[in-house]
Amino acid sequence: MKKDDILTVNIEKFSNLGTGIARHKGFVIFIENTCPEDTVKIKITKVNKNFANAQVVEILTPSPYRIKPFCPMYNVCGSCQMQFINYDYQLQLKKQIVEDAMKNIGNLYIPVNNPIASPQIKTFRYKVQCPVSQTKVSGRLLAGYYKIKTHEVVNIKYCPIQPEICDKIIDFIRIKSPELKISGYNEINHTGDLRHIVIRCSVLNNKCLVTLVMNSSKVFDKYKKLAVSIFDTFEEVTGVCINLNPKKTNVILSEKTENICGNDFIEEKIIDKKFKIGADTFFQVNPKSAENIFQYVKNEVSKSEHPVVLDAYAGIAAFGIIVSDVCKHVISVEENKNSIKKAYEALTINNVNNVELHAQDTTKYLKSIKKKFDITILDPPRKGCTKESLDETLKHTKNKIIYVSCNPATLARDLKYLIEKGCTVESIQPFDMFCHTFHIENVAIIKITS
Repeated sequence: MKKDDILTVNIEKFSNLGTGIARHKGFVIFIENTCPEDTVKIKITKVNKNFANAQVVEILTPSPYRIKPFCPMYNVCGSCQMQFINYDYQLQLKKQIVEDAMKNIGNLYIPVNNPIASPQIKTFRYKVQCPVSQTKVSGRLLAGYYKIKTHEVVNIKYCPIQPEICDKIIDFIRIKSPELKISGYNEINHTGDLRHIVIRCSVLNNKCLVTLVMNSSKVFDKYKKLAVSIFDTFEEVTGVCINLNPKKTNVILSEKTENICGNDFIEEKIIDKKFKIGADTFFQVNPKSAENIFQYVKNEVSKSEHPVVLDAYAGIAAFGIIVSDVCKHVISVEENKNSIKKAYEALTINNVNNVELHAQDTTKYLKSIKKKFDITILDPPRKGCTKESLDETLKHTKNKIIYVSCNPATLARDLKYLIEKGCTVESIQPFDMFCHTFHIENVAIIKITS
């Protein structure tokens, strides 16, 4: 097999990166935009030692699970890789991704439950992060999402997975910015003003918080004028902030955010608790699916009688606050001070008196104490936990660990380590947080047996 070879293959499986997998004479080939049970003619684009990559030339026999994507920009936008696949079958494929991660990374054969579907598969994304650029000739501002496997911005005026108000706000910014001599960002040359538009929307009251990410170390008057014009034009906008990010980096938000007008937060409600969510506050992009996760974790915690719970990597202490009314005491630990500030506000709003907050790294906090918790809730970032943090968690937890993960690969790695230390994984429950992508959230229930 060599580059540019034309082959006919059957798609056998789905990879953890959202590509179809075929075999030709025992050699594995990864093919984008394909679905199990497709028969396709392909062109080899790259040959490696153990596998090859290919692109589709023609779909000869389509899989019975293929559907027409509902987004008109599907073929150019890189955000919804699985939108051409029937949603129920998407869930089956995501379950397979979790099972494969457990087997191939953790060497684990743990039963994985059927994924719990997102309550909405359109207009579910309540956090929008749009990169901004500018055309060379006309100087027209572009804002949308990146073209597949590039950093070329696709100008998207309608996105069916986000609330309609986001489309309107972004289009307004496209038009208003040039009037104020605000240019789009050039990633290659690190020039221009506006890098990203970040919008946080609320399911609770349909309000929005808009953050303009500027390639600057100073808030210029023209930036303020843009912020005020957005605030004055849209009654749904409860506040506009400017984030100053002059560094040459792929990190969207810097640590410096200034509130220009209105509030620097939106309010959201999960189950029966309210939270204030700021521009740089971590909170799930799909609040209705997140509510399913929070309820699942709360139900699991309530199986113990008045437990003392550690809420680690706590963010704004959402898990800690939501489970607080079935707990004796909760300690929430989060190193981001802005998130802890929002957590304190949430305690007041919800009249919660049994949650204790610590602005500290989880591992450092655990090393500083001697007490033990009945249950520990772990909700780390995509990179998962370190062995040190897992060791400290085991040392300070009596009965159960509830591990919330957005990355099956790091979850499998960490579960393998915990099993080696004597734990038993009772269940893995996937939740579809990111519809039409290969990403899947999981909650693992781990019993400490030694």
